[in-house]
Amino acid sequence: MGIQVISRDGQPEYAVVPWEQYQALLAAAGQAPGAAPAAHKVAAEPADASLSALDQLASLREAKGLAPEQLARSVGISPAYLALIEAGERRPDAAILRSLAWHLGVAGWSEPS
Repeated sequence: MGIQVISRDGQPEYAVVPWEQYQALLAAAGQAPGAAPAAHKVAAEPADASLSALDQLASLREAKGLAPEQLARSVGISPAYLALIEAGERRPDAAILRSLAWHLGVAGWSEPS
């Protein structure tokens, strides 16, 4: 099997297998192979799944008591870029969305990209 193991903090977290092998595992488990399960489909849309309330980013940040500079530094972006995101002038990539969601405590932060 061509399995790829993805670790976080030194611990295995995900196992990635080729699609054909995944289908065979489903069949062996008594589940109908075919289309991707709903969880897989959600993961294919990380931008919306991670932080769907992007237009409310400033409100979420303020509710957590975080200054813009503090959140930007935690996420690894500049305060100017965060201001552009909050103003709706920029759309961050999936990694930044996950980081923003994680720091703001928004559900879905651990979705793969």
